[in-house]
Amino acid sequence: MVLKRAKDTELAMLGLGRKNFIIRLKAGTKFQTHLGILLHDDLINQPWGSQVASHLGKIFTLMQPTLHDILLHTPRESQIIFPKDIGTILLRLSIKPGSQVIEAGTGSGALTTALAWSVGENGHVYSYDKRADMQALASNNLTRVGLENRISFRLQDISLGMEEIDIDAIFLDLASPERYLPHVRKSLSNAGTFGSILPTTNQVSSLLRGLEANGFTNIDVCETFIRYYKVIPDRLRPVDRMVGHTGYLVFARPLIDD
Repeated sequence: MVLKRAKDTELAMLGLGRKNFIIRLKAGTKFQTHLGILLHDDLINQPWGSQVASHLGKIFTLMQPTLHDILLHTPRESQIIFPKDIGTILLRLSIKPGSQVIEAGTGSGALTTALAWSVGENGHVYSYDKRADMQALASNNLTRVGLENRISFRLQDISLGMEEIDIDAIFLDLASPERYLPHVRKSLSNAGTFGSILPTTNQVSSLLRGLEANGFTNIDVCETFIRYYKVIPDRLRPVDRMVGHTGYLVFARPLIDD
């Protein structure tokens, strides 16, 4: 087996039990926590999966973070879209390397991060929001994970329209997405996919009426749930808490105008 090793400037995750810390390795610096200090120089070039001790003797596991890990540790000032929903969104919108994507409602940038990760170096994400403070936070979050070159932030209310056309996928995380469907139709490719997330059924009903009125088909509404289990072989059972309802996901495809 060829051992892959942590490199200078890479993201790394330090795990201690169920507590994880994500850092960017940088030669000559240190990671400080109440559990002790770790020198980055002692982590760089170590094989992933190594166990390393802080100066207090606490044993951490050095791991390469997954996208799931990165999303859970996204600094936030607003509720993020949960990874359990993001997985469904990426599949239903068919996000792949090279995709051109619009999202509206940047928030703290969790979905933005997942979209940027998935479109690859040749794809691009255009993220719209009215709040400069949220886009500043999201921009910092994207820079933190090295994906800033795949994003263009638009400080703009999409009631004024969207600048891009022939887009592969559009996702709206807004209170009344049905208001913006005419603009979605103008920007979305006829082969494209539309999605939205909403917290309540009455909002979903309004969106469904809007989708029918604006020439969309193949409409689906769903929720996602995930339950974790205690990883004790002799006492395998569900954990005491689980993330339940987070939002209703709505997906649709455009019809060609007559």
